[in-house]
Amino acid sequence: MIPSKKKLRALGFIILGSCFTLYFGCRENKVDDHYIWKSMEVTATAYNSLPAQTSKIHPNITAWGDSLAPGMKVIAVSRDLIPLGLDHNTPVKLQGDSTTYIVKDKMNPKWTNRIDIYMGEDKERALEWGRKKITIHFRVRKDSTKIE
Repeated sequence: MIPSKKKLRALGFIILGSCFTLYFGCRENKVDDHYIWKSMEVTATAYNSLPAQTSKIHPNITAWGDSLAPGMKVIAVSRDLIPLGLDHNTPVKLQGDSTTYIVKDKMNPKWTNRIDIYMGEDKERALEWGRKKITIHFRVRKDSTKIE
């Protein structure tokens, strides 16, 4: 029995779709080479979205205007780190931790070379973290004026 034109056309679309899926699904993922990871040592503390630690009026709103909710992987940075590449929405990894944090807040100008890890409303957890020197790794855009 010879298939009808409709069946042949449908079969053609299925084969074409399968080839398309195989081609794009199996292609090697390209590495985004517009970014590099930098490292630095900082003092790390922890903070909570409590009125006494942030804002009495809006304790869940960051200095950049983002809303915080417990469970978010967020850090605040001292303002001296912003020109070094730790700007708003920069991905950050802490040495020894596979979690990626995002810079969403900035600290009081009195602090330098410091990050503050957001711990929701869990004050005990923040106190347990304390203050420690750690190495962080953060992603920055490559300088397009440098020749490599």
